[in-house]
Amino acid sequence: MNHARAERAALCDLLDELGPDAPTLCQGWTTADLTAHLVLRERRLDAAAGIAVPALAGRTAAVQERIKNRGGYHELVDAVRQGPPRWSPYGLVPGLDAAVNTLEMFVHHEDVRRARPDWEPRALPADLAELLWKRVAAGARLMFRRSPVGVILRHTDGRRAGAKKAEPHVIVTGDPAELLMFAFGRQDHARVTCAGDPPSVARLTAARLGV
Repeated sequence: MNHARAERAALCDLLDELGPDAPTLCQGWTTADLTAHLVLRERRLDAAAGIAVPALAGRTAAVQERIKNRGGYHELVDAVRQGPPRWSPYGLVPGLDAAVNTLEMFVHHEDVRRARPDWEPRALPADLAELLWKRVAAGARLMFRRSPVGVILRHTDGRRAGAKKAEPHVIVTGDPAELLMFAFGRQDHARVTCAGDPPSVARLTAARLGV
C-alpha cells in the first residue's frame, strides 16, 4: 500500500468514527462537507473545475451540496474509501493517484484530526516525512505566492527551501508535516516556530496561503 492509499484509509476510518457533523479545519465545512468534496473531486470531474477556478466555484459548491444531501454519509465515505474510479485520470494514468493524492489525503486527514481539541502530531514513517519535505520544498513558491513577506522554510534537520524572496522575511521551522500544513494555509494548527520581526510574523500567520 502506498502512502496515498494509507492516508485515504486512515482518513475514511476517522470519518466513519466521527460521523457527519464533526468540525474540520476547512472553513465552514463539517466532515460531511469534506467527504462530499472528495467524492466530487474524483467522481464528478465535470463539476470539479471550481475547486481551482473561482469563476466556477458556485457550480462546484452547488454540486457538492447535492452530493452531500443525496445519500447516506457512510455511503459517501465508502465511495472515498474505494479510491478513484478506473475511468478517472487517477485510475487511468499510472502513478497519478500517488503523485497527486498523497498530499490531498494527508492534508485532509490532518484537517479532521487537528480540528479536535486533543490532537497531537503523528510520528510518520521516515520515507513519508521525506516525501512531504520534498513536495513542500518544491511547491513552496506556489503556496507562498500570496505571502506579504519573504519566507524561508527550514526543516528541523537544517535543510532550507526558499518560499518567497522579499524583505523583511520570516524563517519558518518545523518538521515536514508541520511545514506542509502551514504552507496549505493551516497556520493556526501547525507546530512551527517563526523567526522574524513581530509584525512580519503576524502578517504571515494571517495570510491566505496554499495552492
